[in-house]
Amino acid sequence: MTENIHIPQFPESYWRDSIELPSFPRLQDSVKTDVGIVGGGITGITAAYLLAKEGLKVTLIDAGLLLKGTTGHTTAKITAQHGLIYDEFSRHFGAEQASKYHQANMEAKQLIEKLVEQHKIKCNYQQEDAYIYATSEQYQEKLETEKKAYDELGISGELTNSIPLGLSIKSALCMEKQAQFHPLKYLKAIAKEAEKNGAVFYENTTAVDVEYNKHPAIVTRDGKRITCRYVIQASHYPFYDGQGFYPTRMYAERAYIVAVKTPEKFPGGMYINAESPSRSIRSAQMDGKEMWLFAGENHKTGQGQSTMQHYDALQQFAEEKFGITDYVYRWSAQDLTTLDKMPYIGPVTRGENSVFVATGFRKWGMTNGTIAASILSDRILEKENPYAEIYSPSRFQADPAIRKFMRTNADVAKHLIKGKLEYTNNNIDELTPDNAITTRINGMRAGVYMDKERNLHAVDTTCKHLGCETHWNSGDRTWDCPCHGSRYSYTGEVLNGPANEPLNRVEID
Repeated sequence: MTENIHIPQFPESYWRDSIELPSFPRLQDSVKTDVGIVGGGITGITAAYLLAKEGLKVTLIDAGLLLKGTTGHTTAKITAQHGLIYDEFSRHFGAEQASKYHQANMEAKQLIEKLVEQHKIKCNYQQEDAYIYATSEQYQEKLETEKKAYDELGISGELTNSIPLGLSIKSALCMEKQAQFHPLKYLKAIAKEAEKNGAVFYENTTAVDVEYNKHPAIVTRDGKRITCRYVIQASHYPFYDGQGFYPTRMYAERAYIVAVKTPEKFPGGMYINAESPSRSIRSAQMDGKEMWLFAGENHKTGQGQSTMQHYDALQQFAEEKFGITDYVYRWSAQDLTTLDKMPYIGPVTRGENSVFVATGFRKWGMTNGTIAASILSDRILEKENPYAEIYSPSRFQADPAIRKFMRTNADVAKHLIKGKLEYTNNNIDELTPDNAITTRINGMRAGVYMDKERNLHAVDTTCKHLGCETHWNSGDRTWDCPCHGSRYSYTGEVLNGPANEPLNRVEID
């Protein structure tokens, strides 16, 4: 690798570091509202805006800070080109449903564009062509198959044997007039508009359950209640399952992003390869100067190699292909994938009319999250939405859902058993700063992290969701669960659900 390149010591999202976000109080008292929204990302904030604009009283809470979750760690592509998906959706759902998925995501793009123009939001919104490119003959054939699906579904797309980026490729499939932006500049403005219309926001307020009396009530960790007519779970992972068995129907994956400056000028466009490991490329502006974002290296949360190796792989790719003059940011993201890859948006269970869910965006949350807000807002406002059916959480497609169900849950069982049988007896005395070990303290499996000041932080590594054992994530300094994707800080605080309680602290004698 190039010598003297500064490598960011701590993971930090450029989006969050480049903007000053408003702060909101913790919910101190029980309240009544029309709509209670849990989750301060693109779905929750957009829904708050749409509903408050129609005169409904909206209360939104977030377990941490607004826009600190998946939305704050995205690549922020606004596109209906979600990898090689349309041929697969046509085969599994039929052409009409696959076409509606495309239309829904294009409508989401149009809504974002409309709000940017309407509210004059300065968020670096720019139209770009999107490309999937193949570097092997096998995936060249897959692109040709995908192009046939485009043609059958009426999706505008073009096959080409070269791309502006200058990489050596076999072919690429272009979807024109897609877009990219700074997601937090956009959502900061949308939240402000929602507030103008009466929406109320609270941070550091964790939802743990929904109670039913005459109306549903969101119950917070410290016992406060938000009594409402409707509940929208926009919390990444549903905190309330309602016996919808969501942990058995989704899996969590992590991806990594590095932001670099290179001597090459970015030629425009947004790119993702068809092969694995994934490589997603786009540009962004930092202080008026161009930087390149390289993303990819997907893997199931809590599983696989040392996470720093994923950052290293992206850096190496960027250096080999384009050169690096400065390595300015690195961060990671997590998202959920459903068994059939179609997001779950709608009533949490069949027949439910008050509690809704939006999850499983498969890393394409800018458009799927926006259309989720539109679908759920229409449901609450008693308006017809043409896309509600295709995203219904109650759907069941026998192919491929049964095979994926068995495979996903066999993997969960394997990691649950493996974690319980794993022998851990590492010596704390051998621990060095900014490293962690798993060991046993008073017979209990514990994770111990030593910070830069040589302070020790010990937690019980047993995940509070369903009892799997978490593993150390060296790249992000977190304890990650390999079963359902819960993540905790090194002090045990919840960073990602489905867990909603922190890991137990362990005293070191």
